[in-house]
Amino acid sequence: MSEIKVPAMGESITEGTVSRWMVKEGETVNQGDVLLELETDKVNIEISAEESGVLEKIIRQEGETVEIGETIGTLSAGSGGGSGAPASEPAATEEKKAATPAPEAPTPSAPVAAAPESSDSAKTASPSARKLARERGIELDQVQSKDPIGRVYQDDVKSHSNQAPAPAAPPATKAPAAPSAPAAGSSTYTKPVERQRMSRRRATIAKRLVEAQQTAAMLTTFNEVDMTAIMDVRKRRKDKFKEKHEINLGFMSFFTKAVVGALKKFPTINAEIDGEDVVLKKYYDIGIAVSAKEGLVVPVVRDADRLGFAEIEKSIADLASKARSNTLALSDLQGGTFTITNGGTFGSLLSTPILNTPQVGILGMHKIQLRPVAIDAERMENRPMMYIALSYDHRIIDGSEAVRFLVTVKELLEDPESLLIEG
Repeated sequence: MSEIKVPAMGESITEGTVSRWMVKEGETVNQGDVLLELETDKVNIEISAEESGVLEKIIRQEGETVEIGETIGTLSAGSGGGSGAPASEPAATEEKKAATPAPEAPTPSAPVAAAPESSDSAKTASPSARKLARERGIELDQVQSKDPIGRVYQDDVKSHSNQAPAPAAPPATKAPAAPSAPAAGSSTYTKPVERQRMSRRRATIAKRLVEAQQTAAMLTTFNEVDMTAIMDVRKRRKDKFKEKHEINLGFMSFFTKAVVGALKKFPTINAEIDGEDVVLKKYYDIGIAVSAKEGLVVPVVRDADRLGFAEIEKSIADLASKARSNTLALSDLQGGTFTITNGGTFGSLLSTPILNTPQVGILGMHKIQLRPVAIDAERMENRPMMYIALSYDHRIIDGSEAVRFLVTVKELLEDPESLLIEG
């Protein structure tokens, strides 16, 4: 018998929450099968069986907090007893043999056969997606993947399952029944509410956002960018760009390049505070905020100053796909030096982003909107304009420095060809 323990998950993570057990006590598992999903402050981690056997006991239940190295279950080696049937099963099997002219069931000591996996070879899928597909009798070839490279994840299987007729599920928890009408002259009435527990990640996000506002002297400065030149470049180059690099030419690569160029001119904005020291970082790992199901995550594009436009676009697309399929690794989230967040994708016209501590700067992008712009004293034109916002830590960044940084970003974006030189 072997113990199922919580694995080490990085220096900054010491505990997690059991999100969901994928198997039940008494069920047979194969080596590599996902046993449970563990939710941490940053990512969800799947814990797989290190050997084939039977899940003997679940020690820590769903929703419980567990620490690194803690035993959360036990697994017995071997293949016997996979169905969880009682010891009297052999006798029952013999009775079944007598009643059935052509028995096909294996002997009690033989391992339980796994469900057919003919579809597994046709598509690349995560272990949890394969297991869920087997449990629900779904062929992976029929599952539509949202991943750019076609990999099937657990959410894809769930979406496919929800579209098809599903087996009867246990009744959902009902809201409290509305009370009967109050008696005449009485004003008592209980209004319906629903209480939901925060996920571990949402609670962590809430805590860190409050800490950022309490510990940093945060201030925000604004400007606006005329997006005409960038939109013209994208219009002229997008087809050839996609044909050559197999990725769309988006706005994020322009903004990432512009941010790197501005950070090189104003290195304090690419720093952090350590006690009474200012740590100036000579590298440019740019965090890109992504909205995922469990909340905002900020995966990092490494060494963005060394990447071309296509490499940046591919990195961002890959990280965003991982975020939405809940497959980000801790290494994807650690060590950013500056963050970019794009509220414009949701229609935000103007907002004040909160610092992603210990970083001291974050750039907010917003919705592109046609607005009348004075070209000169005689002419007005409708131009595609975007408000941009820089939130910064005033403890080490002066207002004039922040304003000049944002002006530099604006100038680089309005002259996209300069990004090839400044980047």
